[in-house]
Formats: sequence, structure tokens, C-alpha cells
Amino acid sequence: MFTAFMVALVGFAAGIESVLDEFQFHRPLLACTLTGLVMGDMGTGILIGGTLEMLTLGWMNIGAAQAPDTAIASILSTTLVISAHQSVPVAIALAIPLAAAGQILTIFVRTLCVYFQHRADYYAQLGHTAGITLVHVLALCVHGLRVAIPAFLIAYYADAEIIKVLLQSIPQVITGGLQVAGGFVVVVGYAMVITMMKSGHLMPFFFLGFIVATFLPINLVGIGILGVVLAMIYLQLKYRQEEG
Repeated sequence: MFTAFMVALVGFAAGIESVLDEFQFHRPLLACTLTGLVMGDMGTGILIGGTLEMLTLGWMNIGAAQAPDTAIASILSTTLVISAHQSVPVAIALAIPLAAAGQILTIFVRTLCVYFQHRADYYAQLGHTAGITLVHVLALCVHGLRVAIPAFLIAYYADAEIIKVLLQSIPQVITGGLQVAGGFVVVVGYAMVITMMKSGHLMPFFFLGFIVATFLPINLVGIGILGVVLAMIYLQLKYRQEEG
């Protein structure tokens, strides 16, 4: 019960931050890490958060277009891995439909919050600043509950037999497909970021990194050093060409 409450508290903060964008608690790297921390497995939270962060870097609200909900996807997928003992690739693949469902819920909640905007206009006409502050806080609380309630339910019932039965009833072909899709999702996330940065000329380094990580017995530290060395060589050759 206490763990579920703490997960809900993280979800509440993430829901508020999805509107404020002040401390970025709704981003996967922070949301998953905090969820793992309160559930006693911070390492798994960091692992899921780092993977989802690269996928969701290209997700943002533009105008009236609402992006998929990273907060719900991050917290629920981390909870399923830690409490329901799902694999990380399955959780990453499940994060996509969870984010889409959260997107619909976000649109619904934002529609409800129009009422608070009209109340703020009303209090503004009266010069009632305390009323304006109150309706803004209430609207933020609604957004916090949007994530906190699903997070509490999943965390509270994750160990229940009904959740385990539902998860185990998923055919192997589907769970296997989700694991494969989870691997593809990460690659697509990196590609989306590179495309958004308009750095297509760096794609050879992108593919080279995956080849080195797959076929050579080098750990992440070695791959990171190799990346720095290649970047330095690339910049030196680029500047030498511009000077020539």
C-alpha cells in the first residue's frame, strides 16, 4: 500500500510537470528513475528511463497537437517490470500503446480544464487574485491525478493474482513480438532524433555504433571512448577541409 502511494505521488508530480515543464519530472529519465527509487529498484528504473528517453526526445506538443503521454508510459511500464516481473523489452514495447492511451486521457483532461480557465477569467474581472491562484492550482491537481490514479492502481494490483493471470494469458507470439518491437523502437527513436536534428550525414556513425556494439566484445565505456575519438577525428578533418 505504501509503495503504491509513493508511486502515485511520483505520478502526481509527473502529471503536473507535463503541464508546467519546470523540473521535467514527466520525462522518462526522471519519471522512471523516481519510480524505481520508490519501488526499491532504481537501477531498473534508470535502464528503462534511459531507453525511453531516447525514444521520446522527438515527442513534443506543437500548437494544439498533443504528443503521446510520456509520464503515464514511463511510470506504468517501470511498475510492470519491477512488480509484475515483466522483461524490459516487453515494457518498452508496451510504453507505446500506454503513451497513446495517455494521450487520449490528456486531451480529455485538458478539455475539462477549460472550465477552470473560464473561472479564472471570472475572478480576473472581479480582481480576485486569490481565486485566480486557486483555480490554477486545482487545474494542476487534476492533471496530477490524471497520472497518479492509474499509477496507484497498477502499483497496488501489480502483485495481485489477477494481474499475473492477465499477463500470463498473453500468447507467447505476442510477447515475443513485443520484445522484437521493443528492440526496433529504440533504433527508430535514435533515427527520429538524428532526422529531427537534420544530421543525416552522421548516419554512418549511427550504424557503426550498432555494429560495434553487436559484433565486438566492447562494453559501453569502450564504445563511448570510441565515439569521442571518432568525433574528434571527424571535426579535425572537417576543419582542415574548410581551411583548405
